[in-house]
Amino acid sequence: MDKTSKTPLLDRVASPADLRRLGEHELPQLAAELRAETIDAVSVTGGHLGAGLGVVELTVALHYLFETPYDRLIWDVGHQAYPHKILTGRRDRIRTLRQGNGLSGFTRRAESAYDPFGAGHSSTSISAGLGMAVARDLEGRDNHVIAVIGDGAMSAGMAYEAMNNAGAMNSRLIVILNDNDMSIAPPVGAMSAYLARASSGKVYQNVRRISKQVLKRLPAPLFEKLARAEEYGRGMVTGGTLFEELGFYYVGPIDGHNMDHLIPVLENVRDMEDGPVLVHVVTKKGKGYAPAEAAADKGHGVVKFDVLSGKQHKAASNAPAYQKVFAQALIKEAEKDPKIVGITAAMPSGTSLDMFAQAFPDRCYDVGIAEQHAVTFAGGLAADGMKPFCAIYSTFLQRAYDSVVHDIDLQKLPVRFPMDRAGLVGADGATHAGSFDIAYLGCLPNMVIMACSDEAELVHMTATAAAYDEGPIAYRYPRGEGVGVDLPQVGKVLEIGKGKIVREGTNIAILSLGTRLAEAMKAADTLETLGLSATVADARFAKPLDHDLIRQLVRHHEVLITIEEGSRGGFGAFVLHFLSDEGLTDSGLKVRTMTLPDIYQDHDSPAKMYDEARLNAPHIVETAMRALGRSAEIIKLRG
Repeated sequence: MDKTSKTPLLDRVASPADLRRLGEHELPQLAAELRAETIDAVSVTGGHLGAGLGVVELTVALHYLFETPYDRLIWDVGHQAYPHKILTGRRDRIRTLRQGNGLSGFTRRAESAYDPFGAGHSSTSISAGLGMAVARDLEGRDNHVIAVIGDGAMSAGMAYEAMNNAGAMNSRLIVILNDNDMSIAPPVGAMSAYLARASSGKVYQNVRRISKQVLKRLPAPLFEKLARAEEYGRGMVTGGTLFEELGFYYVGPIDGHNMDHLIPVLENVRDMEDGPVLVHVVTKKGKGYAPAEAAADKGHGVVKFDVLSGKQHKAASNAPAYQKVFAQALIKEAEKDPKIVGITAAMPSGTSLDMFAQAFPDRCYDVGIAEQHAVTFAGGLAADGMKPFCAIYSTFLQRAYDSVVHDIDLQKLPVRFPMDRAGLVGADGATHAGSFDIAYLGCLPNMVIMACSDEAELVHMTATAAAYDEGPIAYRYPRGEGVGVDLPQVGKVLEIGKGKIVREGTNIAILSLGTRLAEAMKAADTLETLGLSATVADARFAKPLDHDLIRQLVRHHEVLITIEEGSRGGFGAFVLHFLSDEGLTDSGLKVRTMTLPDIYQDHDSPAKMYDEARLNAPHIVETAMRALGRSAEIIKLRG
């Protein structure tokens, strides 16, 4: 062992098996070293810092007491999994987090046996854990299943659905409630630790079990009253009545940063023989790193930073971020129209609706991690005459699909859906990519779908959405900064279903939806050097299509290329349906659709991901040349 190492204990831990060889008295030091290693790693890569720092002690305790990976440890969302990755054989790669060909920022089954369930979205852990517990019971195994879920994730209905099911099944399942924000019941030092340890201990458990056997011999009404009295009595001392009602045995709250409290309680819980248990652990997000503790978001998401100062190395912005442009445009519309309200599902800063909330605190609603509720809530507002803007990331809106269909589209309610993070998002990878919204919304009969080509168009589309009252309308825009165009002072209302010609040509028509328009223009420049004239059009609308524009492009060009930042089955498919219905391909028109590939793309920089997806200017040029049968020239260009 290197005596000069700053992490001498951690250097001895290549796997949880090594961790379990340490003495219990060594665990606080190991936790301190693990925290330092996590901070240093994230300072190099950027990523989700605060959540991981909050669970360092809990991570150490869980791997120390449970036989992972035989015992299944499931991390909800996965933001907090960096310390877990360091302890489970991935320390040598931890500085590749969220980088191309590096470790995922979330748990991922393909990455390690210690990641039994993949994550990225919230509130899935208890459902998955119950599934694993039932599989274990059916196969006659004896492993433990532990699901760690944050208090924020508990705002999703899915978590309660899972708990209700688990309580009814009485399956042996351990849920760790990582309470790092709202603190359902705050710990009160030594007494709290004692009560948690006592109520989870074998003596109390045995007395309780025997008592219940005796009580069961009493008449049913009396038994139920006495059993309920015991649970409520314990609940008054230790909290957790809600969880008891759902069928869980509640333990806590306990200090999640105190090994002397954590270890004995988790050990008792591990040794319980039946039923689902919920352990309420109170932690502090960003714990042990002053800049994170002091930050408003507790260091939730950071770019590369200086460890000593905590100063983040943010690149100078050349253009405003799309989400900020959206928020500023919405504020201007709301100043004119008191019926406009904003809704976010636990992403006020991510969507920039925090800016809207500052301007209109009484007209902005954060409903927590509850996308389904957010959409139907917006439907209720719209049904009674308001103009709700339900701002949810494209990938998170997937969770509310039934609500979009049944509660909004079927009833033709005028709910506005600004969809941030459209297309590829970079470091968060496939879990957060907005790949499918054009396809899953485009099949709905009453839906209008727009996609902006730049930030100025986003301003116009916000104004258009505000003015549109005929039914639901959605518009998509990417993460990150715009292209740097001048922003209009006032958004103009676009004619529904009308695109525009951006560049006139003769041979090839490129019909773009979204921000690939800039690449289409570059491609047109390259094609011109090759003696080919290209028209470039901005579709603006995926639904309804601009039929007149498409007919014009087909009539005057030999090749029609559609391009979008979305999956197959989206805009290009809609165009093909129209061409087929109209018989517009019968005369020999060459049509090519460019979409995201039919795979889940791994994380990397957006530029590299779009290059991998073959949606950049050179790929448009190549597509056009191949359509014209000029493949030999492509080879020369490459050479």
